[in-house]
Amino acid sequence: MLTSRRRGSTMHNHSGRPSQHPTPNPVAGGVSVCLPIGWGDRSSLTVWHRLRRQHMNNGQLRRLGVPEDCLRAATTAIREAMTAKAFAKAELKPRLKAILENPDAHRADPHLGALAVALCAWNEVPTSEPIDYLTWGTDIDAGAHHQMRQACRVPGARAAALMPDAHLGYGLPIGGVLAVEGAVIPYAVGVDIACRMKLSVLDLPASTLDSKFHSFRQSLESCTRFGMGCQHEKPQQHAVMDQDWTVTRTTRQRKDKAWRQLGTSGSGNHFVEFGTLSLPDEQLGLEPGEYVALLSHSGSRGVGAAVCSTYSRIAQASLPRAHRDLGRLAWLDLESEAGREYWLAMNLMGAYAAANHDVIHRLVSRFLGAKVLGGVENHHNFAWKEVHAGRELIVHRKGATPAGQGELGVIPGSMASPAFIVRGKGRAESLNSASHGAGRRMSRTKARQSFRWNQVRNDLERRGVHVLSAGVDEVPGAYKDIETVMSQQSDLVETIGRFDPRIVKMCDDGSRPED
Repeated sequence: MLTSRRRGSTMHNHSGRPSQHPTPNPVAGGVSVCLPIGWGDRSSLTVWHRLRRQHMNNGQLRRLGVPEDCLRAATTAIREAMTAKAFAKAELKPRLKAILENPDAHRADPHLGALAVALCAWNEVPTSEPIDYLTWGTDIDAGAHHQMRQACRVPGARAAALMPDAHLGYGLPIGGVLAVEGAVIPYAVGVDIACRMKLSVLDLPASTLDSKFHSFRQSLESCTRFGMGCQHEKPQQHAVMDQDWTVTRTTRQRKDKAWRQLGTSGSGNHFVEFGTLSLPDEQLGLEPGEYVALLSHSGSRGVGAAVCSTYSRIAQASLPRAHRDLGRLAWLDLESEAGREYWLAMNLMGAYAAANHDVIHRLVSRFLGAKVLGGVENHHNFAWKEVHAGRELIVHRKGATPAGQGELGVIPGSMASPAFIVRGKGRAESLNSASHGAGRRMSRTKARQSFRWNQVRNDLERRGVHVLSAGVDEVPGAYKDIETVMSQQSDLVETIGRFDPRIVKMCDDGSRPED
């Protein structure tokens, strides 16, 4: 919203951040009011105050359905109409709605015609032929392929690939990789922005997982928090909370909540677990052998979901009519205000998600009195600026692991199957990507109908896997076979280590999944 400031201060936009182009206007008492460009005289100041009373700021215009690219035309047209006293203020919203519904019929409007013309131009964004995509793996449901074909119709899409763990998601399927020029798609990043993996190798003999089982168990019970909305009783400390959280209104308003949730895991397929790491040769700066390792999987919690929701809503409101069927694949131009804000917020969420894992691993290792010898970590719900075929593209990996030449990552299976430490081979056709896990083979609803938790838990105990807590929708049978998935992407990554879970903790309170 527009705010009054002393001379030398700035106008604030809907994000709560300063506008790039304030124009101070002196008024009585030596106070400056910062106005949009071209509003420097007193008559314009009167109009500006009248506009404030009309509540026609950018946020209100977006909620009416004015596309991001047409906001300037809308504010200019409204200003001119109000200066001319063209109609009563009660008529403004109905007139705007009528123009949004049928802009072509209002091109000749003497006061709001410029907005109608801008809307017509926006709606005439040309459609392009969909690009092709390559698929790794065979056990992929038809819904995921349909979503991938839709994603390949996004204007600006330049390359795409589907990983062997792929399954149905929102917008882009889980396991989908999409490279777009000049734009970012919030739902192609995902709701849980920067969901990621972290593995820490501890200086403890592998035999202690049996001999000191109760200590390992107690460290997970005491130091981790699961469930939607979960938080630590005492906020944890990390440098990420000293970063600039005012980059958007969404992050600024939720900083305190994010701090309370720092170092927590949430719900869904998120976990913290101990297991044995087997290294057949020297890797990660460690000698060949078997080690105790701590592995975690989670993301940016509630604040990340809020960022996705806020900016996807803005993107969807700006979809041209010709592309309305793309729905959650709505994009934000990176040159737009909303696009720049989302990019800043997404990267902040990347740092926050990494901090969550840092805190979890710090608390657990300290509880055990253990030191960290080495480790691996990676995002798998994110967007990166990368150069492919000589062009800078925004590469969205939604449930996909970066696998550039020599790049390390962790690809987990399930609570009863191994995770693999991998080194990327840099396959250009996959956009330097690999799967992010085994991938679901059935929905959560079907899993709850198909399995009985006590039966599964007892079976896992016999196999040497102790599950402290989890939901029946996360049982191993709900997932594809990780060994098969790995064999289907042997041209994408090289396996350099294997982690076998032994003590597992997940959410078991029935919370809505955050993954």
